[in-house]
Amino acid sequence: MDILSIVLIVAGLVLFETISSVDNAVINAEVLSTMSKRARRWFLLWGLLLAVFLLRGLLPWGILWATNPGLGPIGAFGAALSSDPKVVEAIEKSSPILLSGGGIFLIFLFFHWLFLEPKNYGLKSERFFHSQGVWFYAVVSIILAVIVWFALQENPFMAFGAVVGSTAFFITHGFKENAAAEEKKLLSTSRSDFSKILYLEVIDATFSIDGVIGAFAFTLSVPLILLGNGIGAFVVRQLTIGNIDRIKKYIYLKNGAMYSILSLGIIMILDSFGFHIPSWFTPVVTAIIVGYFLLKSRKAIA
Repeated sequence: MDILSIVLIVAGLVLFETISSVDNAVINAEVLSTMSKRARRWFLLWGLLLAVFLLRGLLPWGILWATNPGLGPIGAFGAALSSDPKVVEAIEKSSPILLSGGGIFLIFLFFHWLFLEPKNYGLKSERFFHSQGVWFYAVVSIILAVIVWFALQENPFMAFGAVVGSTAFFITHGFKENAAAEEKKLLSTSRSDFSKILYLEVIDATFSIDGVIGAFAFTLSVPLILLGNGIGAFVVRQLTIGNIDRIKKYIYLKNGAMYSILSLGIIMILDSFGFHIPSWFTPVVTAIIVGYFLLKSRKAIA
């Protein structure tokens, strides 16, 4: 992999991690505003280390191990950092399982937002789809059925990966729904700072799953994922500290994040079926989508 490709991939990962974690930053800022200065400093320092090295470090390794169980936990860790051509080849052979699962997860995430979540309408069609929320489960079920049907003809494990991706979506969605209810309790009651820190760490873990899975659309290299997502997590922490009110004014950033997620999901599905996607394509598409909605947000502010 040449230097330009590495730079593009890392830049794309940083952008995607940052834009997809805006909701997380808003939640963090609201809860932190009710905590003591000491607790805020602790979370912003040690919470960052946990977010980068524990969550965004262990998740890619765990996913790599799950899709390559023959390596074992130690072997998967070594493989994640290895440049041995044989190891790289083994990971690439198992990648369709990972990509099909990740692609389904991201596509489900997008359609849930499109059909069911409240939003600022960045495109005219969004209002129509939001009014048809009852169709969400029908649409994602049909998508899953179609992907599984074609995956079975390629590799049964790809089909299993797609089912696991859908399962992961509904599990993490359940955690997010519970977290939203818990946030209201935290802001309306005098909970201890310790309980609030635990809540924020759980929230960060849940949101990090979206970013890590999406990262595999950029690259299968765990060190690059750790670097890009780690820098993105740091940027999100900086937004949490001082610029969150300004970020809230960019009302279509979430739209950009979700259309980026859709594009990454489609890229992962296509890649799992053997379509060659150039390494530069994913970060460039992400930048274009986010740039469009960023400009649209700035026009709305003006």
